[in-house]
Amino acid sequence: MKFNSLLLFLLFSLVGFSQNGRVSGTILDKEYDNEPLVFANILIKGTTTGTSTDDFGKYSISLKPGSYTLVVNYLGYETKEFPFTVKANQTVTINHTLEASGVQLQAVVVIQTITKESESALLNEQKKSIEIKQSIGAEELSKKGIGDVASAVTKTTGISKQEGSGSIYVRGLGDRYNSTSMNGLPVPSNDPEKKNIDLGIFSTDIVEYVSIDKVYNSRMYGDFAGGNIDIISKDYNGSGFLAFGLKSAVNTNAVSNKNFRLQDGPSFLGFHNSSVPSNVLSSYNFNNSLNPHKESPWASGLSLTGGKRFNIGEVSRLSLFASVSFDNEYTAIKNGIARSVNAEGVATKDFNKYESFGYNTNTTGLFNLGFKINNDHKIKYNSVFINSSNQSLKEYNGFIADVTQEDGFIRRNEYVKNSIFINQLLGEHKYKERYAANWGFSYNQVKGDMPDRTTNTLKRNSTNDFVIANNSASDNQRYYQKLTEDEYAVSLSGDYKFAKKEDEFKGKVTIGYNGKYKSRDFEATQFNFKINALAPGATTTIIDPNNIDAYFNQNNFSNGYFTINTYNGGLNSPNALDPQTYSGLQIISSAFTSVEYQFSKKFFAVVGLRSDQVYQRVKWQTQVDPIGDKNYFTKVGVLPNVTAKYELNEKQNLRFGASKTYTLPQFKETAPFIYEEINQQKIGNKDLYPSDDYNFDLKWEYFPKSEEVFAVTGFGKYIQNPMNEVTIASSSNDISYVNTGDWGYAAGIEFEGKKILFNRSNESINNNISAGLNVSYMYTNQELDNDKVANETAFNTTFTDKNASFSGASDLLINADVTFLKEWKKTETNMMATIAYSTYSDKIYAIGTQGRGNIVEKSIGSLDFILKSKLTKNLGIGLSAKNLLNPDFKMVQENPNTDITIQSFKKGINTSLSLNYKF
Repeated sequence: MKFNSLLLFLLFSLVGFSQNGRVSGTILDKEYDNEPLVFANILIKGTTTGTSTDDFGKYSISLKPGSYTLVVNYLGYETKEFPFTVKANQTVTINHTLEASGVQLQAVVVIQTITKESESALLNEQKKSIEIKQSIGAEELSKKGIGDVASAVTKTTGISKQEGSGSIYVRGLGDRYNSTSMNGLPVPSNDPEKKNIDLGIFSTDIVEYVSIDKVYNSRMYGDFAGGNIDIISKDYNGSGFLAFGLKSAVNTNAVSNKNFRLQDGPSFLGFHNSSVPSNVLSSYNFNNSLNPHKESPWASGLSLTGGKRFNIGEVSRLSLFASVSFDNEYTAIKNGIARSVNAEGVATKDFNKYESFGYNTNTTGLFNLGFKINNDHKIKYNSVFINSSNQSLKEYNGFIADVTQEDGFIRRNEYVKNSIFINQLLGEHKYKERYAANWGFSYNQVKGDMPDRTTNTLKRNSTNDFVIANNSASDNQRYYQKLTEDEYAVSLSGDYKFAKKEDEFKGKVTIGYNGKYKSRDFEATQFNFKINALAPGATTTIIDPNNIDAYFNQNNFSNGYFTINTYNGGLNSPNALDPQTYSGLQIISSAFTSVEYQFSKKFFAVVGLRSDQVYQRVKWQTQVDPIGDKNYFTKVGVLPNVTAKYELNEKQNLRFGASKTYTLPQFKETAPFIYEEINQQKIGNKDLYPSDDYNFDLKWEYFPKSEEVFAVTGFGKYIQNPMNEVTIASSSNDISYVNTGDWGYAAGIEFEGKKILFNRSNESINNNISAGLNVSYMYTNQELDNDKVANETAFNTTFTDKNASFSGASDLLINADVTFLKEWKKTETNMMATIAYSTYSDKIYAIGTQGRGNIVEKSIGSLDFILKSKLTKNLGIGLSAKNLLNPDFKMVQENPNTDITIQSFKKGINTSLSLNYKF
């Protein structure tokens, strides 16, 4: 009886279902040449029935017979309604091409039209791509209150940032193993010590999304082992707009210090330049005072952004986008400590009071012009100018073995101004259905100045007053440094799609060429104030640390208290004013090819081969080698690579990648030029040579919904002849760069997850709670071989251990965030709140030598809170509080008997309030 009742119920159910109708169709994207619009929202008005378009822009909904209204929308695009009537067993087809509406991103600082920079669009691209990559777009950057690219990339798996800089580590591999590009073309470094540009100077205002490639492919230069960071600049496609933004910010350390002070000279805007004065050896006539001046440490920001699209005829379109912004920040470290100790724990320098005051600026201008000739041909021009300045006043109080057995005092004033000018012209062309061509040309220029860096050293006398230190001529000095780098690059590629089968292409072959020409000119001059101990009063004059001008002045110079010398001598030396110089030239010419093929409906692969012809030369004339010399190396890199994807089902992929790459020494690492820090000095090694790298990745990923992903990746890297920064055996324990052993390797596992925890929406309100988590665990190890260093270079090393982890590699990295979003659709207002937490485990800062243990940066955690609200259709407000936990930043030296703290300080909490108005 029960069986018959069940059968009858199923029969009626099937009959009822068979009487349903259906609405279906395809939604296309007008802004992207009528491509399928993925994840567009399809809703039956007045109901909770709805769906999203698939990878091909298609949708289908089953409905009972009746009259309905179909609502089609996509964030940042127009919303369209289509009344229709469906009958039993009938399919109603509604197709539409959706156009952007110019709706602003729900943010305060970043204002733009949402297109392919949304989380759902980037996840869909990640899902469909054969390559293994991660991307973070403007939508996610806005959620997490991220203001620069360096902070952005650390929110992805396996990436961390070095404290106090924009340098990043990808899977435990530092600057030398990574590369940076913009729109696929290389960009130079703004720091003579670095290979990569400081990502912290790129404001997210100019970014559409950031792509992180941790698996090599043939389109990239072979100087790769960790990852490539590709910054994709904005490409505006919406309606015309103009937006204006203001920001005010404060650091708790800075504002609570009533004696916040900075050096004399640099301007508020960060464009100051100070040249070497005339007659510098025969008189004391420096422009900038040595005395600090007080500042009010309240930061501010200003931005102006606009875009406009012009339709030319029926098909052609001209798009313009421009952005100008200025940001500054004040930083402070108070009551910190800084030490330098030997293997027995005895301090050579023990500063029990370390204070630092900083002022940083960033001025950014972007101009983007896109010309769509027709659906098959596009040309784009990008111009970016960034001027960044970093000003710091650092004071060290305590024991200095070489200067005094009592308290000593060191103040260093440093001002660094870097400007980078990026120019790019790019083109995309399609010919019929099978052929495509892409090209790009770029010219980039970097100018880096460190004008008038000053160092002064004082010591206590028998009455506990400060007098001038005269242990070394360089105890008191002024230093000038200039760098100019020009880089030209070209990228050409052509695609040929294989013949169609069942209306689908099965693959393509790509052939291309990359070329890069980079030249660098560097010069530096240091003026040492050599104290004349025989001059009456020269070493006994009491000095107020806040009035050092009272000692270093023209009167005391005339009285013979001190002379001014360079490494080439003083006033009577004919070449005294010749600066230390080095110049670098790098030429890379590359041909590459790849074959992409779909072996079945589920299995795809790309096999590539690249050949890099590398020539790199460095010339120098420095205090280490006054006569001057040069060296060069050549390398032919033959680089096979393969990437494969197997679709387990429509929501899951299994991916594999393997490749061979190499790592090049940098210009400054091979030039014997000495750069002096307070606690150390660095010198280049002309015998440094490239490393070879072997890379492997295996990844599983699952996409439950349009904005959700879960992924697990296992990876391994093997490096032949790895390079490291180490302490060499010398009278002053200089730091240099050497190939430290025959091998090194890294292995690890990564987890990435994004989940919608709660989503409830109706015609008037949308409530959404989302969460993200990424976790990386890594193990790194490398050989440290003293004999290898001695045989291959002029240096000697005495490594404390035979093996060590890679510098900068944390075993564990964690990033987590939760976001709440509430939207009021009728008033076009919203509120968004995000809590983000990140932490890393201990990591090696410097490898131990001469019996001393490794210097280790201890684990810390960071907690940020971001609140943003669109108060009206045009007005937005934002509040952020970062580094809420304000942990102790600490470095220790892991000596055999005990760990010794060599640096410790707190950074303070950073808070900001911002307003934005869009016309």
